[in-house]
Amino acid sequence: MKGPQDFFAQLQGQFGQFVPDMARAAKDDFEAQARATVMTVLSKLELVTREEFDAQQAVLMKTREKVEALEKRVADLEKLIQS
Repeated sequence: MKGPQDFFAQLQGQFGQFVPDMARAAKDDFEAQARATVMTVLSKLELVTREEFDAQQAVLMKTREKVEALEKRVADLEKLIQS
């Protein structure tokens, strides 16, 4: 998974190809402002890591299995009561 640092490195490389040396200070200022803006936006998002997502998915699967087992047990008990 590409992180913000990878994105900035790629952006910096592409931006550096088009900016002459005389505009280096403006380029650096733009990069700093762009980095700050993107980091602000990313910090407002509710993101989780792949590991956290996978862990929660595993918990969900176990919970589903338990619910299905309980539903089957209730259905079996209802059959016994009706008999």
